Amino acid sequence: MTYPRVSLYAMMLASAGIPLYIHLPQFAAVELGIGLGTVGAILLAIRLVDLVQDPAIGWLVDRWPSAQLPFAMLAAGGLALGFPVLFSLTAGPGVIVKLVAILIGLFTAYSLGMILLYGRSATLARTREPGELLTLAAFREGGMLAGVIFAAIAPAALAGLGTSGNPYPAFGLALGGFALLTALLTRPIWALPVLAGRPLSLPSLADAGALRLLALAVLNSLPVALTSTLFLFFVEDRLQLAGYAGGLLVLFFLFAGLSVPFWTRLSQRVGPRQTLLIAMPLAIASFVGAAFLGPGDLLAFVLICAISGATLGADMVLLPAMFSIALTRAGLNASTAFGIWSFAGKLALALAAFLALPLLEQQGFQPGADNDPRALGALTLTYAIFPCVLKSAAFAFALTLPQERLVR
Repeated sequence: MTYPRVSLYAMMLASAGIPLYIHLPQFAAVELGIGLGTVGAILLAIRLVDLVQDPAIGWLVDRWPSAQLPFAMLAAGGLALGFPVLFSLTAGPGVIVKLVAILIGLFTAYSLGMILLYGRSATLARTREPGELLTLAAFREGGMLAGVIFAAIAPAALAGLGTSGNPYPAFGLALGGFALLTALLTRPIWALPVLAGRPLSLPSLADAGALRLLALAVLNSLPVALTSTLFLFFVEDRLQLAGYAGGLLVLFFLFAGLSVPFWTRLSQRVGPRQTLLIAMPLAIASFVGAAFLGPGDLLAFVLICAISGATLGADMVLLPAMFSIALTRAGLNASTAFGIWSFAGKLALALAAFLALPLLEQQGFQPGADNDPRALGALTLTYAIFPCVLKSAAFAFALTLPQERLVR
């Protein structure tokens, strides 16, 4: 039952991450009356906290390996408390200060859970062999994608049940309750004996090849971060498919989840690097296709969601698994390394929000309003063209990775 419990804990974390990155900009702009530029600045400022915090959390997890159960429960408890408070906020004096304080608490709990889950890969896997680490990654990322789907459909489902036009307070309570249930059901996996490694250093990371993978992960995260941040705006305001936004988001992540077994098996046959080089051009093609869409192009966007979702499945399984394999082979402490990994991923998301949202605001884009062609052109540029350029750069970087087969 270890791997299913890993999936459940991953599902909890993913269901927490999606509201912070996809629903938050719209919630803050529509429900709290905060400008998009301010939302972007808030997210970037919180990343400055993570610059110190995430590596420190990784160090703490490695320093006190016997405390992994309290750490896991603390992470779940922080999410259980934070989301009901976050989504019960209303517009008014001091709302920005309250929002920042709540988000710092939520991001801290989220970071702790993510770093613990990924940093304990060698402990949670049945063996330390690369193939088994990839199997663990498939269960973990499958749970992540299930959590993403849950978080994506929950607001629309709650609105359909009649939550007075604003589903977010009920959404916050649902996320909090799920975190508490997960904490109860996953306690046994945090009692497993910890497999500790050697202390971490930059030279040891470089020797293991982990620094190159970290750089690739940051670059590769940027296009996904842009499309994730702007997905709802693109669907509702550019394509004018507001009634389909929730379903399209679910479709995107559903195809990501369905693709996980395929990418896992392929990587075990041809190697993770070669599998990445197959998936990345498909993602580039999907970004190119999105740039040519206009109002009402539902069927074309369904196809793009399916293709781009499947390529996301490859990213989610392969890159963390490759990083974990490199650390395990070198016998290094993984939690500190995944603290850096966690910060790098969240930095990409924050940079996407910080760069894209003020640009849209400057070009006159307003969510839900009657935007002019200039504003909609800026939205297409940031949602489709910029990610295409960034993904192409990530593909070029991936070509420079060693050609050794990582799975034996």
